[in-house]
Amino acid sequence: MLNTQTARMFSRYKTWADDVLYDSIEALPPDEVVKIRQTLFRTMIGTLNHIHVIDLIWRAHLERKEHGFTTRNVIVHADLGDLRRAHQAMNTWFEHWADAQSDASLAEELSFAFISGERSTMSRGAMFMHLVNHASYHRGWVCEMFFDVPAKPPATDLPVFLVDHPESSFSHAWRDHAKT
Repeated sequence: MLNTQTARMFSRYKTWADDVLYDSIEALPPDEVVKIRQTLFRTMIGTLNHIHVIDLIWRAHLERKEHGFTTRNVIVHADLGDLRRAHQAMNTWFEHWADAQSDASLAEELSFAFISGERSTMSRGAMFMHLVNHASYHRGWVCEMFFDVPAKPPATDLPVFLVDHPESSFSHAWRDHAKT
């Protein structure tokens, strides 16, 4: 399902997209990050914390450890700077994790429990794809909140990353071949 090249690319994309989003949020008036809005996690900081909590949960699953969370909606870092540093450390861990994987390790099925307690199994690769996709989805929620400010949200889409970082692109080898 997921190969090592794609896992490495997704880990770099996640780091880049999170950094772009945090840079843009830090440029907003400070009260915007905690302003109550009509959204599930109520605020930008609430949504960012949700992303981080899910990253912590799935990292624990990847490491075959207990995560200790009983809800997905918890503020683990109320301060944006603290949350950003925790998120950066998490993304660094995911990059190192992706670099250490083989195709066989990504295909290995792991048992885990959802927050509900329901047990299931997924491959490491599927777990990693889920957390990257989950973060992308909720970054979109935060970007939508920019329109309430009003401010222009950042572009954190995968194609933007791939164009800006051609060394990470699936089509990099094809582009090089096409030039000859």
